[in-house]
Amino acid sequence: MGSLLEGRTILVAGVTMDTSIGFATARVAQEQGATVLISNFGRALGITRRIAKRLPAEAPVLELDVTDPAHLAALPDAIREQLGEDATLDGLVHSIAFGNPETVLGGRFVGAPWADVAQAIQVSSYSLMSLAHAVRPLLSPGAGIVGLTFDASVAWPAYDWMGVAKAGLESCARYLARDLGADGIRVNLVSAGPLKTLAAKAIPGFEEIESGWKERAPLGWDNTDAEPTARAVCALLSDFFPATTGEIVHVDGGYHAMGA
Repeated sequence: MGSLLEGRTILVAGVTMDTSIGFATARVAQEQGATVLISNFGRALGITRRIAKRLPAEAPVLELDVTDPAHLAALPDAIREQLGEDATLDGLVHSIAFGNPETVLGGRFVGAPWADVAQAIQVSSYSLMSLAHAVRPLLSPGAGIVGLTFDASVAWPAYDWMGVAKAGLESCARYLARDLGADGIRVNLVSAGPLKTLAAKAIPGFEEIESGWKERAPLGWDNTDAEPTARAVCALLSDFFPATTGEIVHVDGGYHAMGA
């Protein structure tokens, strides 16, 4: 058992499958001594409850739809119900994104309907702020918030409006870092290389992004291994980065730094 996160309590929001970055983060956080809660909602909630049993210690599962104001308002009490009235959070992981693959992904950028674009932005970008705001009363001084992005500095094949949503997420993280810094709360993102997660499988043409990654990444890249990304998230949640906020840490084998 490690001690990087010993005594810390962390909420990992948006865990569906055991192949996800969120699940890997929850596992590594527990291995490093943290108490972990995870969340999901709707039809996926039953899956999350089942895979929670696959963690080193079964984690409490909270029902949380980040687009539902009632869920957000009830979140602090839901956490207190699991951890006690004096509960605090030392870390929050935003592992949440969605874009309708039939309308805003897979080469459907031009002409995408606003309702679906708005949904992608609300779920994938705005929710970082709304989730941070919901748990702010519980966040301890020095707490870390970490979100997950996919390099939004360039246009990718097939990624379309999700790329725009991730650009919004990256900007949102910087503004949150500005506004929460006075409370000692750090806000950072991890930009991972392509991984074979449920979210990636839902993107038509995502294999175009994956192709060539291993060859161009100086360290190589295993698109089935979420642990390097999870370790980076946990490091940012720890007190090893006490003066780092508004940052994007790339965990992509070095791909982002290479030219053609």
